Amino acid sequence: MNEIMKTVLHRRAIRRFDSKQIQEDILQQILEAGLYAPSAGGKQGVIFAVSQNREVNIKLGRIKRANSHPRMAVGFHYVSREQPSIADDPNLTDAFYGAPTVITMFAPRNFLFSSEDCAVAAENMMLAADSLGVGSCYIGQGWTAFADPFGQELLRQWRIRPDYYAVMQLLLGYPRPGDVHPIAKPRRSDRILRV
Repeated sequence: MNEIMKTVLHRRAIRRFDSKQIQEDILQQILEAGLYAPSAGGKQGVIFAVSQNREVNIKLGRIKRANSHPRMAVGFHYVSREQPSIADDPNLTDAFYGAPTVITMFAPRNFLFSSEDCAVAAENMMLAADSLGVGSCYIGQGWTAFADPFGQELLRQWRIRPDYYAVMQLLLGYPRPGDVHPIAKPRRSDRILRV
């Protein structure tokens, strides 16, 4: 099996991070993977705001948690038993799970494929991260992290144009020491239709 397929099969969402910051050369490789992701019409409209400020990340993660209202997991319907999400555990107060690096992806409000461009860039970066030993987690509805005065001030400080919005966040960090890498759920065989 080639290395790309090995990475695709190995990558899992990580929601428990070591406090150690990822190395700059590794971060640059991950960001380059995002910059080289496909974009509709070749627009390259996604802006990657990289925050490695622990206080900012925790505050934004708490704001996002307060403004997120996921349908809580019940019974057998859960996101992850191994590494619970905010939908699995109402006691989690940080929607960024203490990740040392948080990349918010901003894209044009009035462009039809903004969210798709962010998603494909995130996938490129998650695969690059996994191949470099870095854990990652895709967090949707990025705008909820900026839905208060603190978030609005950050948008001004970061010089985010008003015609752009926060589509999602990508969390990056080394998995917590001693954690077992999440196991893939069995693949459903009824999802491929040969027509």
